[in-house]
Amino acid sequence: MPGSAPSSENSAPIIETWRRLAGLKRLCFEATPGPGSGTGWRGHGEARIEAVSEADGIRLHEHGRFVPASHDRAVAFRNVYHWQRTDDRLSLAHERFGRERPVPLFELAPATAGALACCRAHHCGADRYRARLELVDNGFDLIWHIAGPSKDEHLRYRYRG
Repeated sequence: MPGSAPSSENSAPIIETWRRLAGLKRLCFEATPGPGSGTGWRGHGEARIEAVSEADGIRLHEHGRFVPASHDRAVAFRNVYHWQRTDDRLSLAHERFGRERPVPLFELAPATAGALACCRAHHCGADRYRARLELVDNGFDLIWHIAGPSKDEHLRYRYRG
């Protein structure tokens, strides 16, 4: 019912994800192209995470290395993701242009007792980004799918405490 308080069953994955965010320390991820990919983007990476709780949410500062499958040299990367919470969802933004100009990515709402799914796709040009968050021991997996005219990319981020 619109306007009613979320049930504790529905809010449980939000509460649990929020609790885990503040304790994250590391990230491993894999990029795999799908059959419709024109980029062939494939590889793996890892990062250390500094989770910073602030009045307006939690920021994950990621510092790591990505190794494209076509190379044996790692590429350094840095990201800052800003997570915010309401009663019935989490929102995720990328601060690639700084905290004053965040790029909103998704709002994630409960899909099952142990998972959240994006409410709407994020559009960047002709590409659509969707994500699903699955709670696992000591963290969560954030599974991305990027689809577009020449993109069919699958990313699995494994966030752990």
